[in-house]
Amino acid sequence: MLRITDTLHIADWELVESFSRSSGPGGQNVNKVETAVELRFEAERSPHLSPPVKARLRRLAGRRWTLEGAIVIRAEETRSQQRNRELARERLAEMIREALVAPKRRIATKPTWGSQQRRLEGKAVRGTVKAARGRVGPEAEE
Repeated sequence: MLRITDTLHIADWELVESFSRSSGPGGQNVNKVETAVELRFEAERSPHLSPPVKARLRRLAGRRWTLEGAIVIRAEETRSQQRNRELARERLAEMIREALVAPKRRIATKPTWGSQQRRLEGKAVRGTVKAARGRVGPEAEE
């Protein structure tokens, strides 16, 4: 069982771990031991997550979200299979914790009268500066 918060836990049947050989340096260890972990969480079928949380989780997961509605996380940072399992589980838990937080609704506000006046004065000043950049006429050359 994966503990997300005090009230939310993910059951073991929702998580599937598969192991493969890790890429990169590591000598003979890389060729022999299957240390890379691929953690698959069936998010779409999970009874523990509400639909809004699933929608936010889908956006957060990005390309780690499969067509079947599962999240696939791969961990191969360390040479230890156990440590890679912990890393993958922690990443999943952190992603779910992030999805649990609902974004604040933005409250539309009106600009103050003073800020509108300052903006218009700035525009007028800028307009006069630009108007003064025109071509010099023949009267000014004499």
